[in-house]
Amino acid sequence: MEPLPETDEALDEYLEEEDLDLRALLMSMSREARRLVPSCVGLSLGLVQDGLTFTVVATAAEIAAIDAAQYLEGGPCVEVAAGADLLDLDVADLLDEQRWSIFAYASAAQGIQSTLSLQILREGQVIGGINLYAARSGAFHGRHQTLARALGAAAESAVADADLGFETRSLARKAPRTLADVRTVDIAVGMLAARHHVSVDEARTRLEGAATRAGVSVVQAASVVIEAHRG
Repeated sequence: MEPLPETDEALDEYLEEEDLDLRALLMSMSREARRLVPSCVGLSLGLVQDGLTFTVVATAAEIAAIDAAQYLEGGPCVEVAAGADLLDLDVADLLDEQRWSIFAYASAAQGIQSTLSLQILREGQVIGGINLYAARSGAFHGRHQTLARALGAAAESAVADADLGFETRSLARKAPRTLADVRTVDIAVGMLAARHHVSVDEARTRLEGAATRAGVSVVQAASVVIEAHRG
């Protein structure tokens, strides 16, 4: 697993110079996850701050977009941050029961068949989470403790030491840049407003917030909503 160019660009934008070792740590964690679970295709590292979970870094832009989907309507990382010890989920089951439907459709669209979310603890407090994504159903079954031991300590150090500066995730820099992008965002906002019976302004705020928390552009988050709706 290697970061895509878009992910590298996001890392360059959001990480300070002293945080650049976070990129190397992420890739080291990804390699270890792949060694333990060969069908693992993605990993994201999240930080809980002010009651919200933010994606710090992800191994691919598609994985970050899946994280954005769960920040819109809930998902395993959000639930783990709220107190669940871990969640090992098959995407097919989520699709069947319509639980976290946008998250489930976004995962399936990227070929994800199973996910595992683990807590990162410090002194008994949840400070973040690790999301793992695999291309095979049941890929993480029986490997929870092994993965937690292998990845947890490194992840705890990463989120403790990094000055992540979420205030630098300026929504202005995420604004749509073309008429096509504007249309994509407007369509997604309309879908969210209708789905949740909220105003257009509220739907737009939710979309922008999910994009910020996942570290993706608002256009990427909007595309996930549209694809899930089509699904």
